[in-house]
Amino acid sequence: MAAARLSGDRLRVGLTGGIGSGKSTVARLLANRGALVVDTDAIARRLTQPGGAAIPALREAFGVAMIRPDGGLDREQMRQLVFADANMRRRLESILHPMISDAALREAAAASGAPVVVFDVPLLVESGRWRDLVHSIVVVDCSEPTQIARVMRRSGWTAEAVKSVIEAQATREQRRLQADDVLVNDGIDEAELERRVDALWDSWKTLGPRAV
Repeated sequence: MAAARLSGDRLRVGLTGGIGSGKSTVARLLANRGALVVDTDAIARRLTQPGGAAIPALREAFGVAMIRPDGGLDREQMRQLVFADANMRRRLESILHPMISDAALREAAAASGAPVVVFDVPLLVESGRWRDLVHSIVVVDCSEPTQIARVMRRSGWTAEAVKSVIEAQATREQRRLQADDVLVNDGIDEAELERRVDALWDSWKTLGPRAV
């Protein structure tokens, strides 16, 4: 496990997984067991809302056309741009990823009482920053057909739209190479997923005096 830079002796876990993997469900189950979950998607939305801290840099990098009349980021237009152009995606990530991780660490440091801090980071592998910020990385994994079916069912996207997101993210292999633990969420019901989360939670009891 990496030496984390966040102060304090709580166990710090990075949670990630591809779109449709069930990562958000796992985050909820961990929160139910007493973890503090820091949602980096929510942080990204705050940074890019009207008056958000990222807006000046985004306006400079991408132009005023990417900023809505109310002053927030046009997320749909940006999504289309970065999924079509890898260079634009890297430019966006270079602005947002450091700001997101810094804000996530501040949020965790300001909270107390939870024995485990779980940083819910969809693009954990892509950011290249989290390995040194957490003790352990958990990857929620499933097959691509399962990802596509889940996202189509919940969001009404086409299969092609889901595939474009999958292709823009790290591969399953890249995520698994970063993982200390892999939660396979494929071909099981939520009761079985809960049992697997329980087993993971119990395993953290051995990782230090403040772990669970």
